[in-house]
Amino acid sequence: MKKQNVSDAVIRRLPRYYRYLQDLHLKGTVRISSSILGEKMGITASQIRQDLSCFGEFGQQGYGYNVEELRAEIGHILGVDESHRVIVVGAGNLGRALIHNFRFPDAGFLLEAAFDVSPDLVGRELAGVPVLDMSELERFVAAHRPDVAVLTVPQAVAQRTADRLIDLGIRGFWNFTNVELTSSVPNVRFEDVHFADSLLTLSYRITER
Repeated sequence: MKKQNVSDAVIRRLPRYYRYLQDLHLKGTVRISSSILGEKMGITASQIRQDLSCFGEFGQQGYGYNVEELRAEIGHILGVDESHRVIVVGAGNLGRALIHNFRFPDAGFLLEAAFDVSPDLVGRELAGVPVLDMSELERFVAAHRPDVAVLTVPQAVAQRTADRLIDLGIRGFWNFTNVELTSSVPNVRFEDVHFADSLLTLSYRITER
């Protein structure tokens, strides 16, 4: 059972736990202690135990964690088994790269369609995903009820496009536009991806004295 008011820091560590446990499971590891898992991830064992305690009791003293069970539990917490429906809005270079290379099903998402305004793209399929004209957006959303929109549109139309999607009932946005999107509509969630932030963080670390 989830506890209320779980911190954003804890939430952001959960995908890392899931990824490491997935790798361990694929390698055939059956169980692992919090101390060994912490060593692999660069996190203290007490931090791992504290994070997991936000969602219930996991593991056994003297045994550790069953890798497959813990992976499944964290996956459930993250909603991997919810089969969220997703669309990509903007099928330019970045949108196409995500469609071709990102494994949406591994994260529990079903990629159903992409949208663009370019005549060179509309009507094509990218990795089996149909590219539809933006004029078809309302009809498609009404029929398929996607949960999430991946936004890779130009900055100049980012907020306007998000507002249009919110009006259609979409509440989750994976935002690659490099614009901080906002909404006054309750329960709308933006996950902003800023590549420059990550690169500048690296810059700091390699120049730190």
